[in-house]
Amino acid sequence: MCIRVTTSLGGTASNVTVGKVAHGLMMMTWTPNQVPDEQCFEAIKAGVDALPPGTKMFLNGGEFYGHNLSTANLEMIARFFEKYPDYADKTFLSIKGGLRPGAVPLPDGSPANLRRSVELINEKLRGTKRLDLFQSARVDPNVSLEESIRTLVELKQEGKLDHIGMSECSAETLRRGNAIHPIAAVEIEVSPWEYGEEAKKGTSSDIISCNPCWSSSSSILSVIAAAEELGIAVITYSPLGRGFLTGQIKRPEDIPEGDLRRSLPRFQEDNFKHNFAIVDALTAIARSKNVTSAQLSIAWVASLGKHVIPLPGSSHAKRTRENCAAGDIELSTEDIAEINSVINAADVKGDRYAHQAYLWG
Repeated sequence: MCIRVTTSLGGTASNVTVGKVAHGLMMMTWTPNQVPDEQCFEAIKAGVDALPPGTKMFLNGGEFYGHNLSTANLEMIARFFEKYPDYADKTFLSIKGGLRPGAVPLPDGSPANLRRSVELINEKLRGTKRLDLFQSARVDPNVSLEESIRTLVELKQEGKLDHIGMSECSAETLRRGNAIHPIAAVEIEVSPWEYGEEAKKGTSSDIISCNPCWSSSSSILSVIAAAEELGIAVITYSPLGRGFLTGQIKRPEDIPEGDLRRSLPRFQEDNFKHNFAIVDALTAIARSKNVTSAQLSIAWVASLGKHVIPLPGSSHAKRTRENCAAGDIELSTEDIAEINSVINAADVKGDRYAHQAYLWG
């Protein structure tokens, strides 16, 4: 399998060509029972091997993506590059960090904590791979964003990271960050079940072509529009609704004990049953196009813009190949309208998180 569709990152990484579909590594390690190394490694290699020469796979990991917020994810990534050093130049590694250490993972954009986070990430990577891009996982409401970005610029100048990203921010905040230093990528959650309010207000083309008519900067489309204007890539995490939209999870009991999703409102039993209607509707459309439900969701997210890069997670090589192939699926105007009508009618129940998650910072 060879993927055809590629795109580029933004800001200081605008010369970097990546696959249209990225690869999230979080659930390889953020689980009570970590996925075996070889299974993880084969899943990573599958995506990289599917790309054309000169194209990098965008890999996304986290400082705290381990059970009890450990650094297990970074350690797994380091072991991968130790075993397969040739893959270092074939990948673009983005790591989220910047949370305050402790039982409650609060955002901390202070210079001291950002330096601690970046240095810990590099320590755990053990020189096996450059920290291509660093993102603070959330925007700290108690620290000046400008001060936080300037700290990351200093760390970049010291050679401790190559590019700066942002995560879970509003369009206004993205503009402020980019004014201090070019932002290479911004990460937000987008999927057919994390888009309903946008669909009710108008199509993506309506909004993006007329940005002033979109009053709220705390919206998916406003961030996508601002990023396009500023030349920033948009990395869209959970395009499969944390696996829900694949149709593989039939009931709450299918989610393993200790899995993060067991605590999320949308996965609670009453909401689960109600929300499954969107899965059935999308599955019917996917069958008519001879693609999987997962591929349809990824292709739909990718259709939101050339600079929009879906970030599904996968711990299986077969699933990685399936996800990456979705980047080559072309949806017609009619296809998109049909999917949007499903999204508009879905009325998804339950919040994204069960706690204050500092969204749209």
